[in-house]
Amino acid sequence: MKRRLPWWLGGILMALLLLFTFSIFGANRPLGASTYVPYFAGVLFNMDPQEYVYLQEVKNPGAWEGVMLLGSLVGGFITAVFITKSFRFSVMPTAWKAYKNNSVLSRLVWSFVAGFFLIIGARLAGGCTSGHFLSGMSQTAFSSMIFGGVVLISLVITGKLFYKGDAK
Repeated sequence: MKRRLPWWLGGILMALLLLFTFSIFGANRPLGASTYVPYFAGVLFNMDPQEYVYLQEVKNPGAWEGVMLLGSLVGGFITAVFITKSFRFSVMPTAWKAYKNNSVLSRLVWSFVAGFFLIIGARLAGGCTSGHFLSGMSQTAFSSMIFGGVVLISLVITGKLFYKGDAK
């Protein structure tokens, strides 16, 4: 039987993480993940920030974001395996099989297209998806509220279009 953690515990833990991240004891800046990608590319490929304009635009990059991303991956794995006992590896979710098709290629193509539009929307709103949802909405940033609203409306529309009718 799967163990479920109470929803309110996640909210409390997320609030504590955000308070710590914004504090002078933490990163002293908003929580986000996309800043790490150009930072890591610059370190990995020994890129000079004076030559690459985007690296100059990245404010206060730091290796802590990489640790956070790795910790999220490992923490999620440990939680799914040992706490909720719900871990399973699947390229094809059961809802996709039931309502769409059995094609792995179709699933991967649609996932890529959806992810592409999500990232474009987040960048147009001036941030990244995690930054908007976690830091931006907790600060009631206008662009994050718009982004979050558009994402939620898009989820409802996509759900209606993709998962209409009876399961096959």
